[in-house]
Amino acid sequence: MASVMHRSSSDGGSSSGWSDAAAAVAAAAEDRAGWEVRPSGMVVQAREDGGGAPPRPPPPEIRVRVKYGGARHEVSISPIATFGQLKKLLAVRTGLQPADQQLTYKGRARGNTEYLDACGVKNKSKMVLAEDPASLERRYIERQKNAKIESANRAIGTIALEVDKLADQVTSIEKSISRGNKVAEVQITTLIELLMRHVVKLESIPAVGDSSSQKNIQAKRVQKCVETLDVLKVSNARLQAVVVTTKWETFDAPATTKWELFD
Repeated sequence: MASVMHRSSSDGGSSSGWSDAAAAVAAAAEDRAGWEVRPSGMVVQAREDGGGAPPRPPPPEIRVRVKYGGARHEVSISPIATFGQLKKLLAVRTGLQPADQQLTYKGRARGNTEYLDACGVKNKSKMVLAEDPASLERRYIERQKNAKIESANRAIGTIALEVDKLADQVTSIEKSISRGNKVAEVQITTLIELLMRHVVKLESIPAVGDSSSQKNIQAKRVQKCVETLDVLKVSNARLQAVVVTTKWETFDAPATTKWELFD
């Protein structure tokens, strides 16, 4: 155990050079010397290169009581472990990841590197576990981002279905013109106008995450359809309108048959 140093006072007396808290920290540090705590919470002898004194038995585990919401958990852990290691044990029980945890002991939020014994944690000490406010904010931001991505994907999906229908009409017009059949120019101009409206809709959708690539794919599809229609418009103008005439064939009136009567 570390000894407590004293110094002489100006009036010939003596006063304590260390506070009780500092002495407790020094004693805890001495108890921790030669030991290390694995991530699982197990206390093992620290690794040394050469020989030395025989290993000391590890300090006995303590049981700490942790309140989390309406539940209470009792965890066994070495007193020379850190709050970060305690959080790993609590993650198994609560499902709350260590990075999202905030452990409060004696009214203070404790850091991951702080030692239990140095902070005065003893057997049956009580703590409060809560979700870290910073984690809550991150979760809120993540939910907002995911909601925007989902909304954008729905809007792009709706436009994709409409573009599918318009692309089928473009293919039909292309086949008709390739066969030499002239189509009404208004059909081509109407299709171009409808496709351009979808371009405006796509531009109004915010590009967030994966929706950005989907948005670009649909924009390229629309652009390709418009370019195809521009070429078809020129080809269609060169075709002559086909005039179909019907020649009616006339027939003579049927002959009248005279019937001969017999007695």
